[in-house]
Amino acid sequence: MKPERRRDLIVEVVRERERITVEALAEMFGASRETIRRDLGALAEAGRIRKVHGGGARLDGPREGPFAERLGQAVLQKRAVAAAAAALFNAGDTILLDVGTTTLMFAEALGGRADLTIITNGLEIARVLADRGARVFVVGGEYRPETGEMVGVLAVEQIGRFYAAHAVITVGGLSVRGAMDFQLEEAQVARAMIAQARQVTIVADATKLQREALFQVCPLDAIDRLVVDRAPEPEFVRALEKAGVELVIAGTAK
Repeated sequence: MKPERRRDLIVEVVRERERITVEALAEMFGASRETIRRDLGALAEAGRIRKVHGGGARLDGPREGPFAERLGQAVLQKRAVAAAAAALFNAGDTILLDVGTTTLMFAEALGGRADLTIITNGLEIARVLADRGARVFVVGGEYRPETGEMVGVLAVEQIGRFYAAHAVITVGGLSVRGAMDFQLEEAQVARAMIAQARQVTIVADATKLQREALFQVCPLDAIDRLVVDRAPEPEFVRALEKAGVELVIAGTAK
């Protein structure tokens, strides 16, 4: 792995976990402790993380959760993706919907679609959709307050009791290797939803493209549709075409 890519991933891990040790990062990336220390030093000098004794930490400390931070990032792009995705579904559709900032905006973009049935592990997503008239099922599990989602074995087990026409999934990264996430529990939920759906739609802003995360969600050819705010690089477009993925750019099919 190139140093630049590894450092980008280290920043993502630090943001998600708030603080992590050199030893944990070395094991995670298969690198030496000396290499990780150099990475942390370079990232700290660049103002991307704080270097602390024995590891790295987020710049802003533990007061504001990563989900809240991401809600304020690339807002216009995510809303464009959400609106484009919302227009793709028909009356009577059943949708498995996981938790992320883009899927929350997708839920808001569905508006008053009382003709849909949604199965989700997100409490805020459920509230938004139920308030607007949709039929909503919420799967249980271990509650994560920072994201308002249910995860773990119970959540995965309950997802397996449903079968939906669609799964709409958000990701931490998407490359030729497929869809990925930085959190194991979220990746497990996404995999379970994909397994229980006929068609899979990935919603992502373009910063997620050609970026890799720690945990595999699904290979590229398991995705039916990708909704994104701008066109990917030509090489990645060719990989999507080869995998049979329909590309939808801000409401324009390609």
